This record gives sequence, structure tokens and C-alpha cells, in this order.
Amino acid sequence: MSTWMVVEDEPDIYEILLAMFEMWGIEGVAFVDGEEAVAWIDDVDNGRFRGELPELALLDIRLPGSVSGPKVGERLRKSPILGDVAIILSTAYKLTTEEEAQIIETAGADKLLYKPLPKFNELQKVLETAIASRRAKAAENNAGTKD
Repeated sequence: MSTWMVVEDEPDIYEILLAMFEMWGIEGVAFVDGEEAVAWIDDVDNGRFRGELPELALLDIRLPGSVSGPKVGERLRKSPILGDVAIILSTAYKLTTEEEAQIIETAGADKLLYKPLPKFNELQKVLETAIASRRAKAAENNAGTKD
């Protein structure tokens, strides 16, 4: 079974996402703030987590506390274990083109979605496409290091 990670401070949103994931046969792991997510990433990197690792992270940009969604993404990209996870950012706030580019770069994100998120089947397609694209990039990078 696949696992996807959600970092979202709105309970209604993460509960709906986790229910969708379950319908798609995907295990969900959810965090309500960036600090909690980063602590979990640290646990994974230090061998303190035993379980299915996510292949996708859906991160709200604005989170309570001092660790934003883009900072969680940045930490994921630095992880030797989770560094190839597909990262999707989401926000309800309108961003300028420059803000979008800066946030995507900071997070190492594959995509930015505006809320309300796409409907059920469309959202699944967007997320699965991001995973497939990230897998292809990782395979390409791994092939390049073997030469």
C-alpha cells in the first residue's frame, strides 16, 4: 500500500484528504503543523520510524508556528531517505507569480495547487502525475550517478 503525507492545519481539509486517500487504497499520515512534520522527518532520518514511508507530501503553505509548508518541503529535500518524495504545495491565498516561483523553489516542490483543491478524480490524477514525474526524475538522477 502506498503512503501519502499531509501537513494541513485545517481539520476539515486533512480529514477529507485522508478519507479520499483511504478510498484510493492509500495510507495517509497527517500533521497539523510544520514543527510536528519536521520532527517526524528527523525521526525517519535517524532510524526512529519503522513503517511505510510516503511517496508524496501535500503541504499547506501557511501553517501555525514557525515552520511553514515550504520549510517542511525544504527539509524533505535535504532528507537522505525522503528526498525524492513528490511535494505538492497548497494555499487558499492568492500569490504573485514571483511569490509562487520563490515558494516552489524554497520547497523543491513539484506543483502548487490553489484551494479549493480539485475535485476527487482530478485531484487523484494531479497527485499521481506528480509522483510519476518525481519517480522518473529520481530514476534519471540515479542512472546518471552510475556512469
